[in-house]
Amino acid sequence: MISDKLNDALNGQINAELYSSYLYLSMSAWFSTRSLPGFATWMRCQAQEELFHATKMFDYVNERGGTVVLEAIAKPDATWDSPLAVLKQVARHEAHVTQLINDLVNCALDERDHASTIFLQWYVTEQVEEEASVGEVVNRLKMIGNDSAGMFAMDMEMGKRIFTPPVAV
Repeated sequence: MISDKLNDALNGQINAELYSSYLYLSMSAWFSTRSLPGFATWMRCQAQEELFHATKMFDYVNERGGTVVLEAIAKPDATWDSPLAVLKQVARHEAHVTQLINDLVNCALDERDHASTIFLQWYVTEQVEEEASVGEVVNRLKMIGNDSAGMFAMDMEMGKRIFTPPVAV
């Protein structure tokens, strides 16, 4: 059984993961309206991945005898100045989520909940991958600048992404 303190913290993280999914869906819509279907696909995959993260944590709370309490999801932004502005926000958001995960790990350690500490290590590793992935996209967008041919080529590449749920750990 998880402590009330950790249960509350995990519920907060479930909400944060759902918000991330919601934010990335909003970004996907923004890209779609700007005729960048590859970026829209990439963002939709991001949204699916975040929903997977929330569901994995949801299931964990239930498995540990905790109580899942779903709160309202905040309204995400809906407009940006450029594709680079969108991806810079993703980078900032993923850094924020990394801090939230680190705080959760610290809570689990404080509560001496070793099972949760082990469970959360998957998220720690996942966040390293998330930040690296979006960092690469931001750097490539900076290189492209205002080159429309470069943006077209990158959009085509971004559209190749397919969400595949990770193997359960």
